[in-house]
Amino acid sequence: MTTLRLSMSAYKQVQPRVNFQGAAINKKPFFRRKDKVVFVVGPTGTGKSRLAIDMATRFPAEVVNCDKMQVYKGLDIVTNKVTEEECRGVPHHLLGTVDPDTNFTSDDFRNHASLVLESIVTRDRLPIIAGGSNSYVEALTNEDPNFRLRYECCFLWVDVSIPVLHSFVSDRVDRMVKAGLIDEVRNMFDPNRDDYSQGIRRAIGVPELDQYFRKEATADASTRDKLLDAAIGKIKENTCMLACRQLQKIRRLHSQWDWNMHRIDATEVFLRSGGEAEEAWEKLVAGPSAMILNQFLYDTVSQPDVTIIGREVPIPIPAMAAAYR
Repeated sequence: MTTLRLSMSAYKQVQPRVNFQGAAINKKPFFRRKDKVVFVVGPTGTGKSRLAIDMATRFPAEVVNCDKMQVYKGLDIVTNKVTEEECRGVPHHLLGTVDPDTNFTSDDFRNHASLVLESIVTRDRLPIIAGGSNSYVEALTNEDPNFRLRYECCFLWVDVSIPVLHSFVSDRVDRMVKAGLIDEVRNMFDPNRDDYSQGIRRAIGVPELDQYFRKEATADASTRDKLLDAAIGKIKENTCMLACRQLQKIRRLHSQWDWNMHRIDATEVFLRSGGEAEEAWEKLVAGPSAMILNQFLYDTVSQPDVTIIGREVPIPIPAMAAAYR
């Protein structure tokens, strides 16, 4: 019995569960191994898309979007979709494909994502599911028994100290405004519609501008400026509150999941700029994540339940985010 356990352990260390071309072992296992899937999760603004793309340039992988606003067509600035240049040739799925006036539910995501995953693994590629909509992730991992039977998962949780993240989110909204956010929302504004509970109209940045658009034609310049400043401030506040809710849900789901989860602390990256930030990203986020995935894909070492990489900082969750307008 001891000999059998040792031989299986040695076999496990060299047999990848994702059959990458050129890396597969000719000898077929006598039992079916699960396909592997990577999830990149974290609050909004932490760099999930960037990390997913980084990993997909180091491993034969494709990215599956699980952001519930980015699945819709349109409002690319508001929903902060990655650009073609930022994708760096990495195939993306469920990104900007859904009619903006429909409601793409968690069940819809589960059904569509299952088909996409099947396509990706059939082509001997690694699926990397990235996005901040944890309800989508939960629908797939916790509510789909077929998924749990077929796939083994590794979670990369990109985390940033909430005060630091709020400052970054505020600056990002300002950059989005400069990039054309106001005109993008104005182009879809309909004065005869005041329901922001359907489809892409739920996206942060759309309902907040409603009153500004309704009054800008008749208000004087001073009033228009005040209305616009208030709308932008509300966008920042709601985005910060979203980040808090996402972090709370990740913590709750982690207590329920039995998957391998690795928390990557990217706070130091956001405290630096320019070349120093790039170096910190590689050292504290991208490099360690690549090592984790290499271990996960090729079973080179056993994995702990949670790995914390990076500088440890307190992560308070404020009740309100108005201070970060």
